[in-house]
Amino acid sequence: MNQLNKRIFVAGHRGMVGGAIVRCLNAQGYHNIVTRTHAELDLTDQAGVRAFFAEEKPQEVYVAAAKVGGIHANNTYPAEFIYSNLMVEANVIHEAWRTGVAKLLFLGSSCIYPRLAAQPMAEDALLTGKLEPTNEPYAIAKIAGIKLCESYNRQYGCDFRSVMPTNLYGPGDNYHPENSHVLPAMIRRFHEAKLSDAPSVVIWGTGSPKREFLYVDDMARACVHVMDLSREAYAAHTDVAVSHINVGTGEDLSIAELASLVSEVVGYQGEIRYDTSKPDGAPRKLLDVSRMRALGWRPQTGLREGVERAYEDFRSEELVAS
Repeated sequence: MNQLNKRIFVAGHRGMVGGAIVRCLNAQGYHNIVTRTHAELDLTDQAGVRAFFAEEKPQEVYVAAAKVGGIHANNTYPAEFIYSNLMVEANVIHEAWRTGVAKLLFLGSSCIYPRLAAQPMAEDALLTGKLEPTNEPYAIAKIAGIKLCESYNRQYGCDFRSVMPTNLYGPGDNYHPENSHVLPAMIRRFHEAKLSDAPSVVIWGTGSPKREFLYVDDMARACVHVMDLSREAYAAHTDVAVSHINVGTGEDLSIAELASLVSEVVGYQGEIRYDTSKPDGAPRKLLDVSRMRALGWRPQTGLREGVERAYEDFRSEELVAS
């Protein structure tokens, strides 16, 4: 069979990562891609997911569907975060096994690692210490997704794989003023400060914590790269009990450096100030990407270029909203 004809289900195609995976698959010539909106298929509904798999019979599945949010949302709705994410991954992974899906790729999150994990964080740091309390329910659900894949591989001989992305940004990101992540939040704040001629923009904390950022289309290419590996190649670079693969740039920068870069890209001329009475968060969060590099993958998009594209995306969304 022509590989480009294989039936691929992308769960969560309306999200930032799922949308990028669909773009990447289309660009590579895959044209038998199956998607469903939440209104068409509630992935927390076991009977609905079972009927969907029986009818569509996908050969490959990307599990990019997840309930996500910032610290405030995670603290306010912890039950929703753990329940939704557990149900989605359990339903999709179980039906993938039941209907004989050839390969599945589960997307996790770097928050699976202990709060005090050594930097950069290697895959085998998983379950070696306490999680960050602010998003523990979400992290536990993501860890369960990895362990579901490993368990189905062990018991049933499935070929289910997992990747853990660093902080992602790019087209389709959430720029909401209250619940967006640091990079899209900066894009909005510097843009609004430029429009209002604000003399300064205040950033929480000292600006010294370091973070890693990966452009979402690079993440999508990494997902397709890992999915397309032979079973032998994947097994050779992972471990049965630590089977997930970190995906990142392997480089980080300080929040102050990020703020300076975003303000330049946006064209904001005012002062950047730091409110040191506000918390900093973890001093550093960087993934060890040795496994991914050994598999021959590197990101293609530099941070400045990525931020420029993200700003274009933000402005196009603003135009639509207005």
